[in-house]
Amino acid sequence: MSSPLAIGAVTAVLRDLLDNALIDASAAVGSPVMVSAVAPDTINLDDPEFAPRLNLFLYQVTPNPGWRNQGQPSRGAATGERLTNAPLALDLHYLLTAYAKLDFQAEILLGYAMHLLHERPVLDRAAIRKALSGGAIDDSLMPPAFQALVASDLADQVEQVKITQAVQNSDEMSKLWSAIQSKYRPSSAYHVSVVLIEGKRPAVSPLPVLTRGKPIPGEDRDEGIAVNPDTLPPLPTLFEAVPPDNQTAARLGEQVRIEGIRLAGAGHEVRLSHRLLAVPFIINTVAVDPNGKTATFTLPNTAAALTDLVAGQLSAVIRFTPAGELAPRDTNAIPFVIAPAPGLPPASVVRHAGPQARIEIILAAGPEVRAEQDAILMLDGAQAVAEPRALAADPLVFNFPDSLPNGLYWARLRVDGTESILIDRKKAVPIFDATQRITVS
Repeated sequence: MSSPLAIGAVTAVLRDLLDNALIDASAAVGSPVMVSAVAPDTINLDDPEFAPRLNLFLYQVTPNPGWRNQGQPSRGAATGERLTNAPLALDLHYLLTAYAKLDFQAEILLGYAMHLLHERPVLDRAAIRKALSGGAIDDSLMPPAFQALVASDLADQVEQVKITQAVQNSDEMSKLWSAIQSKYRPSSAYHVSVVLIEGKRPAVSPLPVLTRGKPIPGEDRDEGIAVNPDTLPPLPTLFEAVPPDNQTAARLGEQVRIEGIRLAGAGHEVRLSHRLLAVPFIINTVAVDPNGKTATFTLPNTAAALTDLVAGQLSAVIRFTPAGELAPRDTNAIPFVIAPAPGLPPASVVRHAGPQARIEIILAAGPEVRAEQDAILMLDGAQAVAEPRALAADPLVFNFPDSLPNGLYWARLRVDGTESILIDRKKAVPIFDATQRITVS
């Protein structure tokens, strides 16, 4: 593998090869030829001492599609630790441009250069070592730890560097030169692949696998690979959480069904996680059907649940010991939505007069709305944002404009984007839940 100096090393090797090959071109154009590797907009054609020039410009670096998937996944999902040292595999895109003031000079230079790259489709290791050890660039500008590009190890990487002419239509070439902000000159694009920059950080290196399945006691063999006669996931997997009565979310005290596969076992517990919960909320009473396809439990509506749970979108995981195994395992996580339940009727509904005329509504909610959560109360189409609170136990205070007329309003409480249950979906035709109303008088 190469070091981070490999990109500069490739440019240096290409420039050295072109410089050596254009000795014959110097005689053809009648003057010395300069080879550079700078941005085209820095080349001054108005310089009185300008000489014919061939310029190599690295205009784009892209991931190599072949090596990009090597060593995946590169990091663990739980803690983010590095699992593999996958190399940084890059393709380099160059623009080869000829500059000259006299007739035919640019065409001659471009022809010599394109012929050289056509005859040298691969940068062999000997050419790389020769070019880099010869001081192809001024290495005094490099950091002390990298005084010479020979330290790039480009010649020793596992895959050789290949050069291919890239096809660019007039539209792509026009956009490229517009981005460079320079006047167009005879050019040809090249694709150089691949540069492999080695990862240096420590990675996980697991021990070799000894058996395919558990060893069989008393026999000199193992159980082999477990095969399931279906196309479903081979491990315990959750599909979705289904609230009761066709609702979009579950409230405290309601029964929830989780659908999945291969959930048969013992010691089931549902673990609910949320960004505001320091540790998952655990529900131990879980009923699983004999086929291991559904798990049913009830969201507790206790004083502890009111304070420990939160409304909004959580993630649910089931931890249990699968049948035939000794150690517990976790399933995948699925979305789990808990709807807020406003405490109706409100603790108070007061219409204030005077300069700060308003309608103040104070109500509680279950579970308690955390101080970090956004809460909005909607009365039909009107809505108000909860006043700031210091503690989750503090009641929610909403101030509506005094222009809101007296009457009976359908109430909805929205917490972090999740609304309370207003629609009763038990029957074929949904209706509004008559208990979800607030009277303003």
